[in-house]
Amino acid sequence: MDLGPFRLDIDGLLGDFTEGNYLTLDDFKTIWIKRNFSYIFEARPTRNSAFFMQSLYTHCISHMISEGPLSRRLGALYCLYCLHEIQPYKPRFKIYISLGELRKLRNLVGEAKQKKLGSVVAIVKRMREKNMFLFGFVDMLGNTTQQRVDDITMQQRQRVEVAYDKLFANSNIERYLHMSLGADLEVENYKKMLSEYEQAKAIGIQEASETTDVGDVKHIIENKKTGADVVDEMVNAWDAEKDEYYEKTGISRPDQIVAADDYFDKEFQEFLG
Repeated sequence: MDLGPFRLDIDGLLGDFTEGNYLTLDDFKTIWIKRNFSYIFEARPTRNSAFFMQSLYTHCISHMISEGPLSRRLGALYCLYCLHEIQPYKPRFKIYISLGELRKLRNLVGEAKQKKLGSVVAIVKRMREKNMFLFGFVDMLGNTTQQRVDDITMQQRQRVEVAYDKLFANSNIERYLHMSLGADLEVENYKKMLSEYEQAKAIGIQEASETTDVGDVKHIIENKKTGADVVDEMVNAWDAEKDEYYEKTGISRPDQIVAADDYFDKEFQEFLG
């Protein structure tokens, strides 16, 4: 997938914004409209949409956290915001940002505050409130877009697991799904009782055979499958069905569910104030 032309389009947009030394979102939108920049999505690929969007986001972030002039870095932030808002995908692809990049965004917000650009803080707050960001650990430097997409995929799976855990919390479904049939029903004790009963039954029939014809009931003790065997089959079938469920859904067992984003979101809220 050749994304070079898309990156060049973004570079040209930011170049115009920087050349005019503009600083506001309104100025950025004026240039965006003048360049008909929304048409960037007309040539979007028909597959690998996540990779495509994260590539655009990553290119904007590279400008946003650079050592370039404030105008260019703010333009990159505005571009990031607009690309997210006008993307043709439903649901929208979130903007992957690492902790290191988040800190540089904080520095950018700090510079904007010094320049009395309160609208920048408002935009970043709006981005957070609209849940545009997806926080991760893969920095852009030394890593590929695919690595960032892979991290997103992993995080989305973890979110599904957390949602699943909350959905079934304290419910009968959750209790039955997580129960150990062997432990919860004390199967070993039950099997012991069955074994003792079958031994007593065999002794009783054997003793009766000495004085009575037991031909009609002798097959009872000759049955090779015991009650304990039947119980074992039930337990194994139960465990097999649970294993199949976990495998097909990709959901981790209760002790493997991982919560995500708490640390990142807390830091984000702190620097926005």
